[in-house]
Amino acid sequence: MEQIKYAQTFKHKDNWRNELHKPDLLTGSEILLRTLLLENVECVFGYPGGSVLYIYDAMHGNEHFRHLLTRHEQGAIHAADGYARATGKVGVCIATSGPGATNLVTGIATAQMDSVPLVVITGNVPSEQLGTDAFQETDIVGITMPIVKHSFQVRKVEELARTIREAFYLANTGRKGPVLIDIPKDISAKRTTYHYPQRIEVRGYKPYPDIQTNVIESLLQAIEKAQRPIVLAGGGIVHSDASEELIRFIDTSGIPITTTLMGLSGFPGSHSLWLGMPGMHGTVAANRALVETDLLISLGARFDDRVTMSLKGFAPNARIAHIDIDAAELSKNVKADFPITGNVKDVLMNMNSRFKASADSARRIEPWIQMLLGLKKSFPLSYKQDITGLKPQYVIDLIMESTQGDAIIATDVGQHQMWAAQFYRFKHPRSLLTSGGLGTMGFGFPAAIGAQIGHPDKLVISINGDGGMQMCAQELAVCAIHHIPVKVVVINNQTLGMIRQWQEMIYDSRFSHIDLSGSPDFVKLAEAYGVKGLRAVSPAEAQAVWKEALEHDGPVLIDFLVDKDELVLPMIQVGKTLSDMIVEVR
Repeated sequence: MEQIKYAQTFKHKDNWRNELHKPDLLTGSEILLRTLLLENVECVFGYPGGSVLYIYDAMHGNEHFRHLLTRHEQGAIHAADGYARATGKVGVCIATSGPGATNLVTGIATAQMDSVPLVVITGNVPSEQLGTDAFQETDIVGITMPIVKHSFQVRKVEELARTIREAFYLANTGRKGPVLIDIPKDISAKRTTYHYPQRIEVRGYKPYPDIQTNVIESLLQAIEKAQRPIVLAGGGIVHSDASEELIRFIDTSGIPITTTLMGLSGFPGSHSLWLGMPGMHGTVAANRALVETDLLISLGARFDDRVTMSLKGFAPNARIAHIDIDAAELSKNVKADFPITGNVKDVLMNMNSRFKASADSARRIEPWIQMLLGLKKSFPLSYKQDITGLKPQYVIDLIMESTQGDAIIATDVGQHQMWAAQFYRFKHPRSLLTSGGLGTMGFGFPAAIGAQIGHPDKLVISINGDGGMQMCAQELAVCAIHHIPVKVVVINNQTLGMIRQWQEMIYDSRFSHIDLSGSPDFVKLAEAYGVKGLRAVSPAEAQAVWKEALEHDGPVLIDFLVDKDELVLPMIQVGKTLSDMIVEVR
């Protein structure tokens, strides 16, 4: 079939972006690329295969379209996810049918759980072969139905441009999330006249509900009377870009605040009223606040089990305000006395415009504040580092001291993730990228690559365990070839650390299949891919190699060999309440 080359149409024209709107006769593949450019997509992360070859052929010679070839489809979708989290834009990835598409499933679920806007493009077998068990055919729409915000399978090339526009609109409005577009191979080859839809409206979809001013007014009256109020801020603060509004509300009201794992970068860790992270590995002050509060104001948090622990001990005597963009979250896990559906930023702006702090209210909550700040001082997060050996917390402290909270930190999942959450003080929104809801090992490193693509001039640090690092280590090739200067930190305790901790504390130290010692040599692995590799086994060496890594203008992997017996504390065991904290192990 004859193809009209997309690259030939626009190459060497200064006004190429204006030319994108022209009603040219294009193939489905060219329509896809043109529409992605009109959606201001900076980079697509992907991996080619038979069912998307028309699409990849359209990329050939196109000087305007940027595609990053990862070494695994899971690397592609995690990189798109990291890009989206770090920039606030929609991340885009592409894979072929069958195993290419199914390799995206974990990344789709990761984005869905954490409300990350992605457009996931998959190829499929030609339309006439759908449902015949053709080579590399899978029903990816059916497989992913429970873990997407919406999905499309394009059956007419004339519908492709509008479908792409609708996908971006759905992904990045309301409660954000991944949207799948499945394109049969024949659709990517067929031609039609291109029309760019100027306006998108999805019937029955109202992403931003009206502000419920009556409930907000009742909440403000409750704040005025409360003696022990607390704010619980979640990932919705980050997704709605509401950090400034949140800081204003806390400064005006004087109410202490705790931020969930997903909300950590949404509020500055240096603020005097910040109590730390709550939940399973939260601080004493934050958890005590959630137990003893009489008014809990939840902003963009969904009351997941790692925050609440056993519900019978969660805010038992409190009236609860729950503000969330997704009405389905309200009273799902914890009954809300003040349920408010809305964009957190819009709600906070409304509250700030109405709220007036009174002297009586300030005097009423002062003993509460002093009690919590006293707990924060009396029970700080701490560890003991001597001159020999290397504590993982020391490594996080070293990173914090050298960056002063100005880096973008992407973590994998496990002990190192919790130490990063505990000991790094995040200063700016979107500076923590971590898999919270799904807890996906292998997420951190590719997510850092995506973040670095989105912020080429910022310092991006990927903090990993030695387990998760091996799940997507092949993406080191991408860093080396494209000179992507991510600093890759491996907190190497030669074991599956969090599993080992649970086996020690809950299963009477019956260590079962968690030993990772002996292989690989991460420095040699990095060097094999063309990345600078360094190693440290003591505090002095850690300081030296970290300084060398920061001064190197390309990617670096630093293997920090740490104590495998170190535990993440405090800890609350599953089934226990927030009052049942293990602060230290004797």
